[in-house]
Amino acid sequence: MKLSNFDEKSQEALGILFEQFWVLRQEEPEVYQFIRERETGIKKYVSEKFGFDLIVHQHFIKLEKIPVDPKGWMGIQDFVEPRDYAIFCCGLAFTEQQSVDEQFLLSDISEEIQDMYPGEFSLDWTNYQHRKSLVRALKKMVDLHIIKEVDGDIEVFANNEEQEVLYEVTVYARYFMRSYPDDLYQYQTMREILDSEWQRHQADARRKRVYRKLMFSPVVYREHEEDQDFAYIRNYRNRLRDDLEENTPLHLEVFKNAAMLVMPERKQRYTLFPDQKAITNIALHFQSYIRKHLDQFSINSFGEIKLTMADFTQLVDTVKKIKGHGWSKKYRDISYTAIAEELLQLYKEWEMVEVEEDTNILTLKSTIARMIGDYPSDFLMEVKDSE
Repeated sequence: MKLSNFDEKSQEALGILFEQFWVLRQEEPEVYQFIRERETGIKKYVSEKFGFDLIVHQHFIKLEKIPVDPKGWMGIQDFVEPRDYAIFCCGLAFTEQQSVDEQFLLSDISEEIQDMYPGEFSLDWTNYQHRKSLVRALKKMVDLHIIKEVDGDIEVFANNEEQEVLYEVTVYARYFMRSYPDDLYQYQTMREILDSEWQRHQADARRKRVYRKLMFSPVVYREHEEDQDFAYIRNYRNRLRDDLEENTPLHLEVFKNAAMLVMPERKQRYTLFPDQKAITNIALHFQSYIRKHLDQFSINSFGEIKLTMADFTQLVDTVKKIKGHGWSKKYRDISYTAIAEELLQLYKEWEMVEVEEDTNILTLKSTIARMIGDYPSDFLMEVKDSE
């Protein structure tokens, strides 16, 4: 049933909250007000369906989005090393000790980070890689408006450890980290932190788990024969579909081994597959080839195909020979092995392929055959005429 006052504009506001970490009043005053006017309906919906808290503050609005299972793509994409995250967290600890609008130097925060750093080996700012990690962490803090760069350029620090930069603490510094039900020191593992989230959702945990999985994952797979979350999706598919289609621009599709939310009309705000990058066109061609030649593969009961990396690379070569004439110049010119590496990375990010660490065997998930693409007929006619 559609929630009262949950119109198309409320759907748009909900999309903003899901796609952005937070909405800062000073940076986006119109967006802040747009969401604020629809606060009641959105808060009710995200609480009932997802178990999420909508935080409406005088300076920002933030939807506390907590996944069922964290995935690699959920991390900070600008970070390269685990060290980047550790430095980032030390930087947050430093800013929480400062007053709002208080200014400090790069040397101040770098010295404090060195003292707090929990790694087995201490940080050494004469080490180029350590300095690069600090640069990435502080740039992300600036991007998130946790601190503000007043004077200087942090990029110069990468090549000169004597470089100074003047920063200022913003009002948002104390609100980046979410609150936990217990002191963090009581948790020993990441799993314990995630499990603590469900202590307050015991009565309707299954429904909220399913909504979170559907919204946050490119696809929800049937992981095993007794997968209760997937069984819930199968059993309540009509109710889920009606609710999601009434209150979001997304449609629910459910298959034997997979369920996913799709968008009939592309909306720029949402992160979607395929996007505008040329590699996704290649992905659609690759998937189309797989779909047309399913009889050549051994498919298990979960709709999965297992391949060696060599087999996968050879398939990319085959697809390039058939479809490569219409690819962008970059992909026409580079080797099929380079394309295979990039394509595999794309598939891993979109959870279409899993790679066994020990054997390097690839498992193509069932969604590989669900989304396909080909050239339009007029393009094919032009190619035929030119030949």
